[in-house]
Amino acid sequence: MTARPSDAATFHALHAGPDVLILANAFDAGSARLIETLGAKAIATTSAGVAWAHGYADGHYLSVDTLVATVGEIARVVKAPITTDVEGGYDDDPAAVGAVVARVIDAGAVGINIEDGVTTPDLMRCKIEAARTAAERAGVKLFINARCDVYLRKLAEGQAALAETLRRAKLYRDSGADGLFVPFATDGAVISAVIAEVKLPFNAIARKGLPPLAELQKLGVRRLSAGSAISRAAFEATRVAAAAFLGDGASDTLLAQGGAPSDLNALFKGI
Repeated sequence: MTARPSDAATFHALHAGPDVLILANAFDAGSARLIETLGAKAIATTSAGVAWAHGYADGHYLSVDTLVATVGEIARVVKAPITTDVEGGYDDDPAAVGAVVARVIDAGAVGINIEDGVTTPDLMRCKIEAARTAAERAGVKLFINARCDVYLRKLAEGQAALAETLRRAKLYRDSGADGLFVPFATDGAVISAVIAEVKLPFNAIARKGLPPLAELQKLGVRRLSAGSAISRAAFEATRVAAAAFLGDGASDTLLAQGGAPSDLNALFKGI
């Protein structure tokens, strides 16, 4: 399934406000379908959750083939626009990154997250440009969400961290990024400063100490992601239930942990 230009337009419009776009990141087709039925306006993947669901560690260990297949599986079961996390593009050759982006667009994605990580900002710039070129060739107005890891990786502290974030963010914006993602930046003053200076839709991620949604909206945040939190919760629920059942084999305890049974088959019938 090739990404639909209409989905791309819808996804871009969702970043215009005034409401914050809330993304409850999915980790496979089943979780994506369930999240959509709960009212999600768009479906985002989490690289960590997708990797764990397939038995890989996060951090470029997942194969591109598996990533593309996962996007395609999600596209089959949802109608909402899809944005996928491509980590650092799975390569340090911008041309190869462009090829990856072309494949996820062909699978149905109209947005990507791409991160600078430990690479240089200039290399990130080249990756963004390659992603934009690939999207233009595909005829899709891809939403490129550039992830700046200064705070996440503690590359600087205090005002130096803000200055470096602003430097990178402006470079990424001028290279064709549509949005900016600064994980672990939770201080309202920092978020406000970045939004004012960079003038791109700002993506915050759920984290302890992050201002509440109403305050984020006042600050001008346009996107709030769950990141890997939902997939972590799913794995933890599995661990707790499996450990209890393996410990005593008690049916009543196991079934009680699952809560009221849901008709999961109904989620997928008729798709």
